[in-house]
Amino acid sequence: MKRRHLVVMGPPGAGKGTQASRLAENEGLCRISTGDLLRAAQQAGSELGRRAEGYMKAGELVPDDVMLGIVGEALEREECARGAVFDGFPRTVDQAAGLDRLLERHGEKVEQVLLIEVPEEELVRRLAGRRVCKNCGKLYHISFGPSSQEGRCDQCGGELVQRPDDRPETIKRRLAVYREETRPVLEFYRGGTGVTVIDGDRPIEAVAREIRDARDAIGTGP
Repeated sequence: MKRRHLVVMGPPGAGKGTQASRLAENEGLCRISTGDLLRAAQQAGSELGRRAEGYMKAGELVPDDVMLGIVGEALEREECARGAVFDGFPRTVDQAAGLDRLLERHGEKVEQVLLIEVPEEELVRRLAGRRVCKNCGKLYHISFGPSSQEGRCDQCGGELVQRPDDRPETIKRRLAVYREETRPVLEFYRGGTGVTVIDGDRPIEAVAREIRDARDAIGTGP
């Protein structure tokens, strides 16, 4: 059975992790998030995991060949027997080209790229509203999931704070970096596989329905 592979892209706060997880579950695919993979590779103590850990401890980006090696290992797992949903990967054109080569060795390809778009002002609102407990780390959102007592954690009573990364000025810088890094990857896919744009400025269920419709439109739904 030939495996099916999808790429889900989107800026921080667009909800791509949530939608990638739903999509993977609906279609019986595994979800591959490079952040999760790096942590798992380090915990497993694999050679690639040790190499990645060395770069991360030095504050450097993990090289593309190491990332692709870790992705290749993940694709060999039993849960990826039907294919994968790549969440936030590839991040560079070299990674995208490398993923194509990796899949081509098995006679496979990326069959669809889904780009979840949300206006910048909404992304800032979503991310800037997050709060975290200083004691236990539980996450809240002042609009979508507030604590019962303002400024206090329901779980342990600790103080809720805004992380530096979630301040509006920092978020805008993060979004600018995302656009700069992602533009070439989108152009790479537009020149081949194509990119399906999803309106992410709606409730989770509405976004999920549009994704299902986009999958059905190319005859690859579950």
